[in-house]
Amino acid sequence: MSATSTLLLQLIIILASARACSWLLRLLGQPSVVGEMAAGLILGPLCFGFFFPALHAQVFAPQTLGGLSALSTLGLILFMFIVGLELRAPLGFGAQLKASGSVGVLSVLVPMALGAAIGPFLHASFAPKGVGVLPFSLFLAVALSITAFPVLARILKDLGLTQTRSGQLALSSAAVVDVIAWVLLAFVIGLTGADGGQGALTMLLGAALLVGFVYLLMRPLFRWVLRVYAPEGDPSPAALTALVIGLLLCAWLAEAIHLHAIFGAFLFGASLPRDDRVLEALSRRIEPLCLAVFIPIFFALAGLTTHANAMQSTGLGAMALILAVAVIGKIGGGALGARLTGYGWRESLAIGSLMNARGLMELVVIKVGLDAGLITPELFTILFIMALVTSAMTTPLVIFFAERPDTTALSARRKPPR
Repeated sequence: MSATSTLLLQLIIILASARACSWLLRLLGQPSVVGEMAAGLILGPLCFGFFFPALHAQVFAPQTLGGLSALSTLGLILFMFIVGLELRAPLGFGAQLKASGSVGVLSVLVPMALGAAIGPFLHASFAPKGVGVLPFSLFLAVALSITAFPVLARILKDLGLTQTRSGQLALSSAAVVDVIAWVLLAFVIGLTGADGGQGALTMLLGAALLVGFVYLLMRPLFRWVLRVYAPEGDPSPAALTALVIGLLLCAWLAEAIHLHAIFGAFLFGASLPRDDRVLEALSRRIEPLCLAVFIPIFFALAGLTTHANAMQSTGLGAMALILAVAVIGKIGGGALGARLTGYGWRESLAIGSLMNARGLMELVVIKVGLDAGLITPELFTILFIMALVTSAMTTPLVIFFAERPDTTALSARRKPPR
């Protein structure tokens, strides 16, 4: 087959598999993202490649994946732009700043501490050659501390808990987690350079310059662009083109300083004016195609990167350890933070369960780690499965612990959570 025919066939298989798995998992009360993540695993060597190795090798030959990789990268850039655009202090953030800080910090520090503690034991089996114990353990610590803000927000919306006290606290705490986790991830990537700590400092300096460029130059420029060319909140074609150029420029600059392009995309989105009309207009134009097409491609490529040998005896033991640390650290840290600020145990455990939602954000982080050479494909596979399991756990646990677990509200699902 020609390259174009192969790419089209790959897209048909990926999108059909993602929709089918999403539909099946939604029948079980799971968000769409869990089904799409499962589809990615199914298309990889653990399932499709295991049962139909010859067909899998023909359809998804490594030399034919260049087109999918480009589409996946573009999809991640667009997705992180929307995540940055949506990131704002939830209602009530100021009033519960102390509680948000407590839950956010502890739901990062506790799983980070546990992840750093098990890192040295996993290093010999799952660290690539040349990666030291410190950067490996720090990356594992960061990977276990992630909370998916978009997944959390949409799960709360589906469950009708967005305006509850625990829902508002979880949202504001997840915003704190996002900031901490992305800063730490940038630092850990810097440690992979040949000059170690000096590389991390150089990268952090570059990141600071990028933040200054975005907020001191790009932010006022695009405030003017939106005021002139989107006075009603709906960007004109010229304004939309300018936004896309600005987005790609920030992503390119992030790559130029050896950060991942997603950092630049996220930063550009976060820098734009907090105008709900602009957010709604851009989300309406970008998000449906991104979530329906590009993100399933990312999941499929992630699934193709998994390694069948990860499920051998050593891998199974490591997966059990990592899953236990991830769940205990996130739920325990989040619940402890809520409890220390006066919440009851039931509410605290509901908040901790929400902080355990990882979803797509976890896969973004571990893909960055894999691309940076911090982890092996075997550990990537284990962390992929951990992200899938913890994401699937969230809704049932929240229903069980929520302050008003009215399951009749669950039938009124409007938008698949991500």
